[in-house]
Amino acid sequence: MSAFRSVTRALTRASTGHRLLALTAAWLLTRALMLSLLAHDTLPLLGRGAVAREVWKLYHHWSVVLSHGAFPAHDTLWQYPQGAGLVLLSPALLPGLTYFQAFVALTVVVDAVITLALARAGTLPGRSLLGAGYWTLGIPLLLHVPLARYDVQVTALAVLSLLTLSRSTRACGAFAALGALVKVWPALVLLGTPRGRATRSAWTWAAATGGATLMILAGVFRNPLAFVRQQGGRGVQIESFGGTALALATHAGWPGTVRYQYGALEFTGPHVATVAHLSLALTAAAFGVLLLWRIRARHWTRATPYDASLSAVLLFTVTSRVISPQYMIWLLGLAAVCLTSRQTTQRPVASLIILASAVSVIAYPALYHEVAACTWTGCVLMLVRNGLLAAATVLSVARLWRSTQAVASRREPEVRQLPHGTLSPS
Repeated sequence: MSAFRSVTRALTRASTGHRLLALTAAWLLTRALMLSLLAHDTLPLLGRGAVAREVWKLYHHWSVVLSHGAFPAHDTLWQYPQGAGLVLLSPALLPGLTYFQAFVALTVVVDAVITLALARAGTLPGRSLLGAGYWTLGIPLLLHVPLARYDVQVTALAVLSLLTLSRSTRACGAFAALGALVKVWPALVLLGTPRGRATRSAWTWAAATGGATLMILAGVFRNPLAFVRQQGGRGVQIESFGGTALALATHAGWPGTVRYQYGALEFTGPHVATVAHLSLALTAAAFGVLLLWRIRARHWTRATPYDASLSAVLLFTVTSRVISPQYMIWLLGLAAVCLTSRQTTQRPVASLIILASAVSVIAYPALYHEVAACTWTGCVLMLVRNGLLAAATVLSVARLWRSTQAVASRREPEVRQLPHGTLSPS
């Protein structure tokens, strides 16, 4: 963490040109390191091949099914909205490579797009390159996992949605809808759009884009709603808050066991269903908190939509029955967007997310066998990681709530509406 702060301080002191050069060098170096780790994926501390297997085996299998014009109807592992099919088919755009090579290459390209978007936003007046630096140095904390999951692509749509809000609410809504069609959570980035024309425009374009895309996908692929049945059957994954509680319960005599099902290691046994239902109830309560915030918020700055999206996704994450390792990619991306604005309230939250990411990669892939076996080492790891996420969530919501209840000051101009769906500080 001290090394990250030193680098970001150096970026702050340097001129814009030097900062961009340093950022480019850091991105190239860290991505080369991540690719090297992926090439040595079979090493014990790197997951014994399990990380890369998700792509070359599971994703490739799904792409074959999708190429025949159907979603995987009877596959319990298929739990994603229809838009995920397009991401899984995208490696076909690079026919000279194997599916695995093409998938990784496209993921690196999308990662570069995110970095460029954050850097461009950071060079605007009153903005900061800290967000681009945060993403560049934060993602490698997850080792090679981001290269072998399609969450970088999903995060890119959410990041672009937020960063285009000030220029085009239509584009903001369209990107959010496309992200939601791949993995539902990007719809949450629209929560913090300023009241009035901005919200109406963004939400209308999100609905129109989502509806049109769904109709096209339903016309092209059979079994478009197959994922709903599989998603509903999911239980409590070992890395979730509920999973941590159940893991600790095994040391107190609880007779439950861990089983591979629905594409993850989940608990089975007495009271697991109760824990799963409690998680769903907490998710519903979290949406209630977000709705209450939206109703009571009085003061918007240019950073409020960014801060609100991070708070919303944190609430969604900590109340989830899953919390897979790749969830950290979402949080790093949204925290990076927050840090592009000097008015953000989420700087300490971003620090906690960095720490949680560092602990998360120890739990997976390095010591995942300890987590799966519910050893004390595994329990402590998940307690620390989830404790950091819980602290980040409480702090994020509290700071967002206070900032939007405060009276506008000269240092934090309120957002006003301009014609054609653009936003500007008043």
